[in-house]
Amino acid sequence: MKKMLGEERRYELLSLLKTAGKAITGTELAKHANVSRQVIVNDMNLLKARNEPIISTSQGYLYMPLEKAAYVERKIVCTHSAENALDEMFTIVDCGVTIKNVIVEHAIYGEITASIMVSNRPEVEAFVKRVEETKANYLSVLTDGTHMHMISAPSEGLLDLAEERLREKGYLVEN
Repeated sequence: MKKMLGEERRYELLSLLKTAGKAITGTELAKHANVSRQVIVNDMNLLKARNEPIISTSQGYLYMPLEKAAYVERKIVCTHSAENALDEMFTIVDCGVTIKNVIVEHAIYGEITASIMVSNRPEVEAFVKRVEETKANYLSVLTDGTHMHMISAPSEGLLDLAEERLREKGYLVEN
C-alpha cells in the first residue's frame, strides 16, 4: 500500500473513525495509512486541535459525535484494592453505564485523570488484560485505593442503579 500523506491521510483517518462505531488502535490506523504510530499520534492531535470530537481511550481512538451529549454524567468516589478493579468495573457496566475515566487526587500533582471509556464486559476485560500484560499499576495505588470515576448513561436511573450496586459491595464512598 502506498504511504498516505498529510491532509489526505488525516481525512481518511477521520472517515475511518467516524464510521467504525468503536475505538481503533493507533497501530491499526498506522498500518492502514502505512505510516508510523507516532505519525498517527500527531495526526490525532492535529484533528483534536480542529475540534474534531476524538478521544484517546485504553482501547484506541474513538470518534464521539455530539449526539452522545444526551447522556447524563455523574462523578462517583470509590475505594477498593487493585484485586477488586475488575469486579468494580463489571458492576458499573452491567448496569448499562459507561466508565469514562478514572481520577485520583495526588499530593504533588493535584488531580490526575486518565481515560478508560469502557461500556461492557469485553471492553473491561480488554482494559484489565492490558493493565496485567504491561504490568502497569492502577492509578488508585497512588491513593491507597480511593479514586473517582466519571460515569455516563442514557438515564439518571441507570446511574442510580450503578451507585446502589457499588454501595452493596462496599466500593462506593459516601459523605
